[in-house]
Amino acid sequence: MKILLISAFFPPEVGSAAHLYYELGQALRSRGHEVTVLTGLPRYHVAEPGGAYRRRPLIYETYHGLRVVRTFNLKIPWDIPVLRGADQFVFAFFAAGTGMLLPPFDVALVYSPPLPLALAAWGLCRLRRRPLVVNVQDLFPQSAIDLGLLHNPYLIRFFRGLETFLYQRADLVMVHSEGNRRLILASGGAPERVMTVSNWVDTAEVRPGRRDNWVRTTLGLNQRFLVSFAGIMGYSQDLETVLQSADLLRDEPEIAFVLVGDGVEKPKLVEMVRRRNLTNVFFLPMQPKERYPDVLAASDLCLATLRPEVKTPVVPSKILSIMAAGRPVLAGLPLEGDAPALISEAGCGLAVPPGRPDSMAQAIRQLYRHPEERLGMGANGRQYAVEYLSLAKWAERLEKNFAEICARG
Repeated sequence: MKILLISAFFPPEVGSAAHLYYELGQALRSRGHEVTVLTGLPRYHVAEPGGAYRRRPLIYETYHGLRVVRTFNLKIPWDIPVLRGADQFVFAFFAAGTGMLLPPFDVALVYSPPLPLALAAWGLCRLRRRPLVVNVQDLFPQSAIDLGLLHNPYLIRFFRGLETFLYQRADLVMVHSEGNRRLILASGGAPERVMTVSNWVDTAEVRPGRRDNWVRTTLGLNQRFLVSFAGIMGYSQDLETVLQSADLLRDEPEIAFVLVGDGVEKPKLVEMVRRRNLTNVFFLPMQPKERYPDVLAASDLCLATLRPEVKTPVVPSKILSIMAAGRPVLAGLPLEGDAPALISEAGCGLAVPPGRPDSMAQAIRQLYRHPEERLGMGANGRQYAVEYLSLAKWAERLEKNFAEICARG
């Protein structure tokens, strides 16, 4: 098959969207399919030098064996919501136009949000008479409403209408958990065209590794108990709670925290560490994809956190990577969501209420003092990831789904 992957982000950018579609593209290519990626010019958490990409508005290239078409987007400060919203529509416009120039494809898969990009993908597929699969990773606008980032009733009504329009007209809607599937059905999705497809993790690339590696050497941590968070440091991640937990654990000199990544909240977090004189907290910049497994391997416990206001049942993809690395998960997430249910089912860690530094500190202290329990959780997570969440497994399933959709015409 000729498969078109559409995503606002793609390597050399670093982040869950970029990594998921890069990995899927490589897996589908290895199965003999012709894969094209339609994406934007790199600009967000670029791990490799990306300045050369901004010299032209349209770039065709081969990236690690994948055919990639990069089209114009705005280079904007990421902490200004109005500009980010404008960029979503600008990029969607250019992506749709560029898509019309692409050679024939059999099926397209688009990452959503942003909703305008999904709408552009729907229009492109209707004009090209090809089926569209919408991969919903976050329920927008509900997520923005929950976080207090979207207030205007007219904009809310507009995005809810756009959301329903897409769910009713896409040939297939993929969500990563049953909770998200129920919410999409409530928003107008047709039951026979909404399916749960867990996010995937490349268990061959992310696997248990050496605890004593460059991460510990760089930070001078030796054999201290290392609690890590790795990823985007945005508003929804609630990393203030992590730092408050570190403050509560001052009396445990062997416990250290490392926060790896970048984002709009990082300057505030660095200032918080300085103001509170948290000598047990360390920072590392965003790491290239190939070095991320080392961060997990060096850790004794890995964090996944979200603010209490995030009510949508999201399963952060970092949880799957932690499981594949054979490390225990400590999640500070709404307990009624799908992520705590996954952690419980796999027996791979603990979940505590979000926004509760006392509960997080207590859980960290518990796992620090009980290494057998901690190691068992890590082994359980690895086994579960290999059996149920591997990239190879889901690539095979998606291949069958795409073939069925194409056969239906």
